[in-house]
Amino acid sequence: MPVAVEKQDTPATHRPHRSGLLKTGHAMRSAPLLEDTGHQYKAIEGGSYGPLRGDDCERIHEGVLTLLETVGFANAIPSCTKVLTKAGAVHGDDGRIRFPRALVLDTIKRAARHFTLHGQDARHDMVVQGKRVHYGTAGIAVHLVDLEKREYRESKLQDIYDAARMVDGLDNIHFFQRPMVARDIADPLEMDLNTLYACVMGTSKHVGTSFTVRENVKPALEMLYAIAGGEENFRARPFVSNSNSFVVPPMKFAEDACGVLEACVEGGIPILLLSTGQSGTTAPAAMAGAVVQAVAEVLAGLVYVNALKPGHPAIFGAWPFMSDLRSGAMAGGSAEQSVATAACAQMAHFYDLPGGSAAGMTDSKLPDIQSGYEKGITNVMAGLSGLNLVYEAAGMHASLLGFCLESLIIDNDMLGHCLGCARGIDVTDQTLSIDSIAEVCLKGPGHYLGKEETLKLQTAHFYPALGDRSSPKEWNEKGRPDILLRAIAEKKRILAERFPRHVPKQVDDRLRARFGSLIHLPRTYMGG
Repeated sequence: MPVAVEKQDTPATHRPHRSGLLKTGHAMRSAPLLEDTGHQYKAIEGGSYGPLRGDDCERIHEGVLTLLETVGFANAIPSCTKVLTKAGAVHGDDGRIRFPRALVLDTIKRAARHFTLHGQDARHDMVVQGKRVHYGTAGIAVHLVDLEKREYRESKLQDIYDAARMVDGLDNIHFFQRPMVARDIADPLEMDLNTLYACVMGTSKHVGTSFTVRENVKPALEMLYAIAGGEENFRARPFVSNSNSFVVPPMKFAEDACGVLEACVEGGIPILLLSTGQSGTTAPAAMAGAVVQAVAEVLAGLVYVNALKPGHPAIFGAWPFMSDLRSGAMAGGSAEQSVATAACAQMAHFYDLPGGSAAGMTDSKLPDIQSGYEKGITNVMAGLSGLNLVYEAAGMHASLLGFCLESLIIDNDMLGHCLGCARGIDVTDQTLSIDSIAEVCLKGPGHYLGKEETLKLQTAHFYPALGDRSSPKEWNEKGRPDILLRAIAEKKRILAERFPRHVPKQVDDRLRARFGSLIHLPRTYMGG
């Protein structure tokens, strides 16, 4: 909220020259803000843009129901078949599970909505409803971008922990889903446990992660329950969600992921239901068809989750990836990707379900001009569409193959602008400024620089941490600062200073005693 300031009146007779205006404006820009602007854009309402018009949503919905009822899903594991047929699905002679439209519609009606994704720290809780927009990370990048050397290397467990603790202090990145694979850990159980450990120790924001097989969920739950102070506490405030690719497009269940889904639902972990077909390869080349398939696949997952446990929190994760149809390569930074993501947001709103999809998946290999415009366009479109959870929004490169720590810092600036765009304009009697315009024009001084409302509204604007708004003269005097060099320096500062301590040492001691050599991150690296 704006704070009261002493009014700075300017005599009506004073009419400053342009140089005076520039000096006054520079002084205002240079002065400290009137209050802390952290978290100023949390829970912004988007939804002013939608590529689907007229009855498009209804037509997609009808196509979805037709696919689920007539085509259905292959490769269901026995437990999946049992729970779905008990709920009313049909197991055909061809082995496919089909979903009567009445079952799908009833599930949509009864599914969880308007729920909270919790952080370990309640300041980071996200109410997922309506058209509230939250940006976060995600991905399974296998490389870390070394910006100083301009090269790629295999990503490691320590990189995941570093990314988590950086995100912990970046206000416009609201949640942290595991963005990289720990390529230095071969064993699936150890990789799953250490990935989870690195994430929850690195940030008190909500965390998303995945598990390789069902059996790996039980020890992970043991870890989470211990951190939460008991199973009951975790179930009341689950601060980790499961990113679950339960479907292999087109329209087949993924056997291992289905086992994980069942174990996570039983253990009280919210589910991100992921459909990630790629247009022209594992999904139709036409965008409308790709959206239809993605929505059908996610709704099948919604039926699955609610058959296991009615009302369990699940996120409508339709993620159709777009291709460059000339080569078949992924085009994550394309205009088509922006439109498809926004269309999936519209379908989530159509069903009034909490929606999550992907943006910020630049095809560029480095944080360069291409990265900037591709991330900016795709992320702002997601925000304008009112997508609740925007995954992959920061740090990602090379169509999800690379992750860059410096980009987290640059992208945090970019996401502040995206949130400001999604917020739109507040039109009230006060903001219309009729009295202020009349006073300035009729009584002087002919400008608004010293007006009380100008000073008060400083905190309503976004101010980039790295972006440079100085004049060419000032920029030259400061040594012509480069945003990449500034990001490198800021990354080094954060990694040298920021070691989150939201998990008490005695809890960590118990975890290390319980899991022993399974935990790979050394205390010395964690600032201990």
